[in-house]
Amino acid sequence: MTIRLGDILVKKGVITPAQREAVLDYQRLTGRPFGELAEKLYGVREAVIESAWAEQYASIARKIDPRTEAIDHEVLPLIDRRQAWQFRMLPLRYDAKELMVCTTPLHLVRALRFAGWRIRAQCYFVLAEPLALGEALTRHYPMAGMSPEMVAAKGLSVG
Repeated sequence: MTIRLGDILVKKGVITPAQREAVLDYQRLTGRPFGELAEKLYGVREAVIESAWAEQYASIARKIDPRTEAIDHEVLPLIDRRQAWQFRMLPLRYDAKELMVCTTPLHLVRALRFAGWRIRAQCYFVLAEPLALGEALTRHYPMAGMSPEMVAAKGLSVG
């Protein structure tokens, strides 16, 4: 069962249940996305909407172990080492016409934004535990000073 974005925002105390219902009513009339309407009607910050969306996506996305997943080495050059580490993402392979990309729930929003403007293929994301992704990045995108534990760290800078 999918967790609704409005329910996540209510659970986090960002909007009230009455505000959620008002957004849903307006959504039925306009067909606009819930998050866009919550921003417009109640001033919910875009970053808060993105965080709630990432939580929603993480609840339904496929979970994998990138250390054991089949990787097509021809997709690795789609991004460089710095980008892989900066955005905590690992292209895995084409699945039909879509590129399967691995990241963590924490890094999903940034990875999605980056993929949207940098990778010319349609992408979909699968999720991994931070240390597992870090080990896979270390293997496929080795970079001096970077370690698997860095993927679990909150900081996103790359030296």
